[in-house]
Amino acid sequence: MLLCRRRFLALVSGLTTLPMLATAQAATENDADGFVRGLGSDAIRVLSNKSLDETQREDEFRRILLKGFDVDRISRFVLGRFWRQATEGQRIEYRRLFEDYVVKAYALRLGEYSGETFVVRDARPAEDGDVVVYSEIDRTNGPPVRVEWRCRKTSDGYKITDVVVEGVSMALTQRQEFASVIQNGGGNVSVLLDQLRKKTAGDK
Repeated sequence: MLLCRRRFLALVSGLTTLPMLATAQAATENDADGFVRGLGSDAIRVLSNKSLDETQREDEFRRILLKGFDVDRISRFVLGRFWRQATEGQRIEYRRLFEDYVVKAYALRLGEYSGETFVVRDARPAEDGDVVVYSEIDRTNGPPVRVEWRCRKTSDGYKITDVVVEGVSMALTQRQEFASVIQNGGGNVSVLLDQLRKKTAGDK
């Protein structure tokens, strides 16, 4: 009789725990959903402000980047196996140059914003505990662009670790490009640093 009672209590416990887990998971997804919505609204506000000059736009994008993206994790992932090869001084300079490079690149590309609409469609958990937020950029002169945001919960709230545009990972693409630069330069990280210095200084 005692064994049956224990089994009954275990079954009841399991049944009551499942809805709690589902609710917690849904809350996590909704949190990530809201985080991406807020970040998108912030970016659109900047893009819509045509009174900003290039320097001001870059400053605003840097603020958004540091607020919403795990720049340390992304920069290290992008450097890949060459991170272990780099000296401490090179790592510090690379992290600074990487941030400058991303800010300039996106401020330039998104400076051509012409009123597209950003819409969050869904959010689902990933296998590694991250949450992927699915969104679309609706364009007036073409089909919508699918954008996925991989979000990770940190001590400072959610941070984006990758952006996938039409199935293409931005972090992985940048990793391949940086690896190519280093390999073509004889496998030396200093070659990449030199390229990043030139690009962030406005040189082509």
